[in-house]
Amino acid sequence: MMRTYELSTKERDGMIDVTSYVREAVAESGVREGYAIVYCPHTTAGMAINENADPDVVSDVLRRFDELYPWEHRLDRHAEGNTAAHLKAITTGTSQTVLISGGRLVLGTWQGIYFCEFDGPRRRKFHVKVIGD
Repeated sequence: MMRTYELSTKERDGMIDVTSYVREAVAESGVREGYAIVYCPHTTAGMAINENADPDVVSDVLRRFDELYPWEHRLDRHAEGNTAAHLKAITTGTSQTVLISGGRLVLGTWQGIYFCEFDGPRRRKFHVKVIGD
């Protein structure tokens, strides 16, 4: 089973907790044992699993990405001017795989699944594919 979700991002950079959407897809699927693949079909956005208890983690991650990949760089040649967004998306990757056991996502106590926006605000999609054993 595959579900597609849409969301609207509000800022140029942001991390949106989409764990509840993935849980919803797993519940709908009825899969008890297997895995869920969460996939982002955009070149300037990505998916990540990280801490979702302390919001400072998200702000720290985004700040450090900006330090590593500044939005403007004198040598960038990409006409759209969003090379930093492409680099951040490459770093996070396009997908995450999460195990399912007993009909529930197998995540650590403090883990959440994030849609990472690096070139917003935009209307975005992500897909959740649930596969049973």
